[in-house]
Amino acid sequence: MPTALGDTFIPNSVRPPPEQENALLPYHSSSQGTELQNLPHITEPNQHHTLLAHTSQTYSSDRIKPKPPPLQLDIDHSCAEVENLPPSPASSSNSLQMGRNSEKPRRQQSYRPSSTFARGQNGHASGSMDSHLELRRKHPSLDSPTSTSQTAHLMGREDFSLDEKPPLTPTSSDTDTSFFDLPRQDRRNFLLLVLLYFLQGIPMGLATGSVPFLLKSHLSYGQIGVFSLASYPYSLKLLWSPIVDAVWSPRLGRRKSWILPIQTCSGLGMIYLGGRIKDMMVSAGANDGSGVWSFTGWWFFLVFLCATQDIAVDGWALTLLSLPNISYASTAQTVGLTAGHFLSYTVFLAFNSPDFANRWFRSTPSEVGVMTLSGYLTFAGWAYLIVTAGLAMLKREEKTKEKDSVMEVYRSMFGILKLKNVQSIIIVHLIAKIGFQANDAVTNLKLLDKGFSQEDLALTVLIDFPFEISLGYYAGRWSTAYPAMHVWCWAFIGRLIAAVIAQAVVMMFPKDGVQTWYLLTVIMSHIFSTFTNTVMFVAISAFHAKISDPLIGGTYMTLLAT
Repeated sequence: MPTALGDTFIPNSVRPPPEQENALLPYHSSSQGTELQNLPHITEPNQHHTLLAHTSQTYSSDRIKPKPPPLQLDIDHSCAEVENLPPSPASSSNSLQMGRNSEKPRRQQSYRPSSTFARGQNGHASGSMDSHLELRRKHPSLDSPTSTSQTAHLMGREDFSLDEKPPLTPTSSDTDTSFFDLPRQDRRNFLLLVLLYFLQGIPMGLATGSVPFLLKSHLSYGQIGVFSLASYPYSLKLLWSPIVDAVWSPRLGRRKSWILPIQTCSGLGMIYLGGRIKDMMVSAGANDGSGVWSFTGWWFFLVFLCATQDIAVDGWALTLLSLPNISYASTAQTVGLTAGHFLSYTVFLAFNSPDFANRWFRSTPSEVGVMTLSGYLTFAGWAYLIVTAGLAMLKREEKTKEKDSVMEVYRSMFGILKLKNVQSIIIVHLIAKIGFQANDAVTNLKLLDKGFSQEDLALTVLIDFPFEISLGYYAGRWSTAYPAMHVWCWAFIGRLIAAVIAQAVVMMFPKDGVQTWYLLTVIMSHIFSTFTNTVMFVAISAFHAKISDPLIGGTYMTLLAT
């Protein structure tokens, strides 16, 4: 039959042999089977050519239109493009060429998602990077919900076929997802992250709050300043974070290889300190505080374990939660760390106070509180061990064979620091707190100086705690529904306003002493300041989680947070 190009051939519906599936050649039917025929070079679209058969059989069949040519797959490492071959003669008649170039069948490339890809929009890092700096995801084609990534994902399936038009892959968009709308697996993993971050907050609340407060009766202010060195590992954890990302056991998993032994050591360490803490505090202040260095060394080691655990948990959070809900990792961090720190600092000091215990829990006064530091450390140590045992037996980590050497992770870290976008973020973090640093550090001290009682300030902190927990949850939802940096900018403006309000509250301190209206004003001002502070922290942590590479997630998250 004459075609649109002037060629005459009589095709059949019989498919070619599998090895010639994508040969792009017309085929004919005969009593002896299917034969592939080569087309001579076509110079004009309207020039008629007659196909010469290699058999003497006379072919006869109904005239039907030729089957359209198959689609050529041109799949790169990160996306697939589908284009029709050959082009339409109406648009480019001279570009059509068939003949010798069609003799060799074109082999369809198999789709294998690359383990690396460069990030682009939606907060992902841009710019050129070396191969070892490319960011890796489990499903790179789903990170950017474009038509090309959807096509690549469909072609990777075993049941993919070009005979039928593939359905469109559902796209995921930013939506305001509540905790109960999350997938069941994400809800479980979210609660696991909250528990792990809560455990981290327990030693940190003791080391940075309760223990320095209790040491006032044993040490001078200068010696307490020496003890403050125990909190330094949290600020220096970037130095060994690449080791946490690079060294691990495939049998246990990338993150459990560190979390399980570290939590075990932390639990045993707190049980050990719980049995000796009272004598150690007395020895620290003896001989003009000569024992403060050994006492500080014990807490330095405990905080070092917590900081290392934080690196592993931050990296695990990037893979525990699905990509659309990755911002909930920062919510888990806010809720867990805040609750652990609050329990070990504010709640513990309240129950450790004899006055508080005698007023609310005892009919007969006593010189000790309901809870002692020794008992609390022992309780926390056993809680660590129980959670660690449950984590080892009940939670399986996803297996992976991707592994970088320690030096490769260090090179990646320094390469990330060279990115202009990361340098811009660093500058923003350096100068962002200038506007409200004085409010955070001095407002409460100025209130106490003017006559605001410590009991009223403690009441303000207690009322503020549930708001901080609940607002952290909503901040995570907002960071999912809106761009995380937009949420951060809105909260930044609000925090500047909160600093101005706090200054006005201090200036309007009543001369007649604290009254009910003023106490309520201080509480509302404190809640508003905490609200903006929490939203800023959750939003920037959600942004860090979205742009971080899970393969070196601990290093990436630590680098951006530090």
